[in-house]
Amino acid sequence: MKPTLSQLWIKICGITRDGDADVAAELGASAVGLVFYPGSPRAVMASQVASLIGNVCARIDIVALFANPTRSEVETVLETGFVNLLQFHGDETEDFCRSFKMPYLKALRVKNFQFLAESINKYETAAYLLLDSYSNRELGGSGQIFDWGLGKSFVQKSDQRVIIAGGLKPENVKDAVKQIDPFGIDVSSGVESSPGVKNAMKLKRFIEGARSV
Repeated sequence: MKPTLSQLWIKICGITRDGDADVAAELGASAVGLVFYPGSPRAVMASQVASLIGNVCARIDIVALFANPTRSEVETVLETGFVNLLQFHGDETEDFCRSFKMPYLKALRVKNFQFLAESINKYETAAYLLLDSYSNRELGGSGQIFDWGLGKSFVQKSDQRVIIAGGLKPENVKDAVKQIDPFGIDVSSGVESSPGVKNAMKLKRFIEGARSV
Protein backbone atom coordinates (compact mmCIF):
# COMPACT_ATOMS: atom_id res chain seq x y z
CA MET A 1 0.00 0.00 0.00
CA LYS A 2 1.38 3.38 -1.02
CA PRO A 3 0.33 6.53 0.87
CA THR A 4 -0.74 9.78 -0.71
CA LEU A 5 2.00 12.39 -0.73
CA SER A 6 0.41 14.16 2.23
CA GLN A 7 0.89 10.93 4.18
CA LEU A 8 4.54 10.55 3.22
CA TRP A 9 6.36 8.66 5.99
CA ILE A 10 9.30 10.78 7.15
CA LYS A 11 11.98 9.38 9.44
CA ILE A 12 14.64 11.48 11.13
CA CYS A 13 17.48 9.11 11.99
CA GLY A 14 20.48 9.37 14.28
CA ILE A 15 18.92 11.14 17.27
CA THR A 16 21.60 11.65 19.94
CA ARG A 17 20.43 14.66 22.01
CA ASP A 18 17.54 15.19 24.40
CA GLY A 19 14.97 17.39 22.70
CA ASP A 20 15.80 16.66 19.05
CA ALA A 21 13.10 13.99 18.80
CA ASP A 22 10.57 16.43 20.25
CA VAL A 23 11.47 19.02 17.62
CA ALA A 24 11.22 16.46 14.82
CA ALA A 25 7.79 15.33 16.04
CA GLU A 26 6.49 18.88 16.38
CA LEU A 27 7.60 19.63 12.81
CA GLY A 28 5.70 16.65 11.45
CA ALA A 29 8.11 13.71 11.35
CA SER A 30 6.53 10.26 11.26
CA ALA A 31 9.39 8.51 13.02
CA VAL A 32 12.76 9.00 14.67
CA GLY A 33 15.64 6.57 14.59
CA LEU A 34 18.17 5.64 17.24
CA VAL A 35 21.43 4.02 16.12
CA PHE A 36 22.79 1.09 18.11
CA TYR A 37 25.72 0.35 15.81
CA PRO A 38 28.94 1.13 17.72
CA GLY A 39 30.79 2.08 14.55
CA SER A 40 28.49 5.05 13.91
CA PRO A 41 29.24 8.60 15.11
CA ARG A 42 25.54 8.72 16.04
CA ALA A 43 25.58 5.60 18.21
CA VAL A 44 23.64 5.64 21.49
CA MET A 45 23.06 3.09 24.24
CA ALA A 46 19.91 1.41 25.49
CA SER A 47 20.19 3.33 28.76
CA GLN A 48 19.66 6.61 26.83
CA VAL A 49 16.45 5.64 25.06
CA ALA A 50 13.99 6.95 27.63
CA SER A 51 15.55 10.40 27.85
CA LEU A 52 15.95 10.72 24.07
CA ILE A 53 12.44 9.79 22.96
CA GLY A 54 10.28 9.40 26.06
CA ASN A 55 8.15 12.45 25.24
CA VAL A 56 7.29 11.43 21.68
CA CYS A 57 6.91 7.64 21.77
CA ALA A 58 3.11 7.82 21.83
CA ARG A 59 2.97 10.11 18.79
CA ILE A 60 5.45 8.74 16.26
CA ASP A 61 7.31 5.53 15.40
CA ILE A 62 10.50 4.79 17.32
CA VAL A 63 13.02 2.90 15.19
CA ALA A 64 16.06 1.06 16.54
CA LEU A 65 18.82 0.68 13.95
CA PHE A 66 21.33 -2.18 14.09
CA ALA A 67 24.08 -3.47 11.82
CA ASN A 68 25.01 -7.14 12.25
CA PRO A 69 24.01 -7.20 15.94
CA THR A 70 23.94 -10.12 18.31
CA ARG A 71 20.53 -11.31 19.50
CA SER A 72 21.21 -10.03 23.00
CA GLU A 73 22.03 -6.53 21.70
CA VAL A 74 18.64 -6.30 20.02
CA GLU A 75 16.80 -7.76 22.99
CA THR A 76 18.43 -5.30 25.39
CA VAL A 77 17.04 -2.39 23.37
CA LEU A 78 13.60 -3.98 23.04
CA GLU A 79 13.45 -4.39 26.80
CA THR A 80 13.27 -0.59 27.14
CA GLY A 81 9.69 -0.86 25.89
CA PHE A 82 9.92 2.21 23.67
CA VAL A 83 10.80 0.73 20.27
CA ASN A 84 8.08 -0.35 17.83
CA LEU A 85 10.13 -0.87 14.65
CA LEU A 86 13.51 -2.53 14.08
CA GLN A 87 15.90 -1.51 11.31
CA PHE A 88 18.64 -3.83 10.09
CA HIS A 89 21.44 -2.25 8.10
CA GLY A 90 23.94 -5.09 7.80
CA ASP A 91 24.03 -8.61 6.40
CA GLU A 92 21.26 -10.00 8.58
CA THR A 93 19.18 -12.87 7.20
CA GLU A 94 15.42 -12.70 6.93
CA ASP A 95 15.09 -15.39 9.60
CA PHE A 96 17.10 -13.29 12.03
CA CYS A 97 15.21 -10.07 11.23
CA ARG A 98 11.77 -11.57 11.76
CA SER A 99 12.69 -13.66 14.79
CA PHE A 100 12.03 -10.78 17.21
CA LYS A 101 8.29 -10.82 16.41
CA MET A 102 8.29 -7.12 15.64
CA PRO A 103 7.87 -5.19 12.36
CA TYR A 104 11.22 -4.57 10.75
CA LEU A 105 12.79 -2.41 8.10
CA LYS A 106 15.59 -3.90 5.99
CA ALA A 107 18.10 -1.52 4.46
CA LEU A 108 19.50 -2.34 1.04
CA ARG A 109 22.59 -0.57 -0.26
CA VAL A 110 21.91 0.20 -3.92
CA LYS A 111 24.44 -1.41 -6.26
CA ASN A 112 22.32 -2.20 -9.32
CA PHE A 113 18.77 -3.20 -10.20
CA GLN A 114 19.53 -6.92 -10.21
CA PHE A 115 20.75 -6.70 -6.63
CA LEU A 116 17.56 -4.90 -5.61
CA ALA A 117 15.31 -7.33 -7.49
CA GLU A 118 16.96 -10.32 -5.79
CA SER A 119 16.54 -8.65 -2.40
CA ILE A 120 12.76 -8.50 -2.80
CA ASN A 121 12.60 -12.26 -2.49
CA LYS A 122 15.08 -12.38 0.39
CA TYR A 123 13.07 -10.11 2.69
CA GLU A 124 9.42 -10.75 1.87
CA THR A 125 8.48 -10.42 5.55
CA ALA A 126 9.94 -6.91 5.90
CA ALA A 127 7.41 -4.22 6.76
CA TYR A 128 9.56 -1.75 4.82
CA LEU A 129 12.55 -1.86 2.48
CA LEU A 130 14.96 1.07 2.65
CA LEU A 131 17.18 2.01 -0.28
CA ASP A 132 20.46 3.62 0.74
CA SER A 133 23.65 4.53 -1.07
CA TYR A 134 26.31 1.86 -1.48
CA SER A 135 29.67 2.58 0.11
CA ASN A 136 32.71 0.38 0.68
CA ARG A 137 33.52 2.34 3.84
CA GLU A 138 30.16 2.90 5.58
CA LEU A 139 26.95 0.97 6.20
CA GLY A 140 24.87 4.14 6.08
CA GLY A 141 24.84 7.85 6.84
CA SER A 142 27.38 8.54 4.10
CA GLY A 143 25.49 11.55 2.75
CA GLN A 144 25.86 10.20 -0.80
CA ILE A 145 23.02 9.99 -3.34
CA PHE A 146 22.27 6.76 -5.20
CA ASP A 147 20.81 6.43 -8.71
CA TRP A 148 17.27 7.76 -8.33
CA GLY A 149 16.33 6.13 -11.65
CA LEU A 150 17.00 2.73 -10.07
CA GLY A 151 14.99 3.79 -7.05
CA LYS A 152 12.01 4.77 -9.17
CA SER A 153 12.11 1.47 -11.09
CA PHE A 154 12.28 -0.48 -7.84
CA VAL A 155 9.35 1.41 -6.30
CA GLN A 156 7.25 0.77 -9.40
CA LYS A 157 7.94 -2.98 -9.39
CA SER A 158 7.85 -3.67 -5.65
CA ASP A 159 4.68 -4.44 -3.70
CA GLN A 160 6.44 -3.55 -0.45
CA ARG A 161 6.66 -0.17 1.20
CA VAL A 162 9.87 1.41 -0.06
CA ILE A 163 11.73 4.15 1.79
CA ILE A 164 14.60 6.09 0.28
CA ALA A 165 17.69 7.47 2.03
CA GLY A 166 21.17 8.52 1.06
CA GLY A 167 22.20 12.12 0.50
CA LEU A 168 18.76 13.62 1.11
CA LYS A 169 18.70 17.21 2.38
CA PRO A 170 16.39 20.23 2.31
CA GLU A 171 17.71 21.29 -1.10
CA ASN A 172 16.91 18.04 -2.92
CA VAL A 173 14.21 16.21 -0.98
CA LYS A 174 11.36 17.70 -3.03
CA ASP A 175 12.94 16.49 -6.28
CA ALA A 176 13.57 13.04 -4.78
CA VAL A 177 9.96 12.61 -3.72
CA LYS A 178 8.64 13.84 -7.06
CA GLN A 179 10.94 11.61 -9.08
CA ILE A 180 10.80 8.37 -7.07
CA ASP A 181 7.35 8.60 -5.39
CA PRO A 182 8.34 6.39 -2.44
CA PHE A 183 6.31 5.33 0.57
CA GLY A 184 8.72 7.25 2.78
CA ILE A 185 12.04 9.02 3.18
CA ASP A 186 14.83 8.77 5.73
CA VAL A 187 17.39 11.44 6.58
CA SER A 188 20.29 11.77 8.99
CA SER A 189 23.32 13.85 8.00
CA GLY A 190 21.28 16.11 5.70
CA VAL A 191 19.56 17.82 8.64
CA GLU A 192 22.58 18.15 10.94
CA SER A 193 25.01 20.83 12.00
CA SER A 194 27.51 18.06 12.85
CA PRO A 195 27.19 14.26 13.23
CA GLY A 196 24.32 13.56 15.61
CA VAL A 197 23.44 17.23 16.16
CA LYS A 198 20.14 17.97 14.45
CA ASN A 199 19.54 21.48 13.14
CA ALA A 200 15.98 22.69 13.77
CA MET A 201 15.91 24.97 10.73
CA LYS A 202 17.16 22.22 8.42
CA LEU A 203 14.59 19.85 9.89
CA LYS A 204 11.83 22.35 9.23
CA ARG A 205 12.92 23.00 5.64
CA PHE A 206 13.36 19.29 4.97
CA ILE A 207 9.94 18.22 6.25
CA GLU A 208 8.16 21.15 4.62
CA GLY A 209 9.92 20.45 1.32
CA ALA A 210 9.04 16.76 1.42
CA ARG A 211 5.36 17.48 2.08
CA SER A 212 5.09 20.29 -0.48
CA VAL A 213 5.19 18.09 -3.58
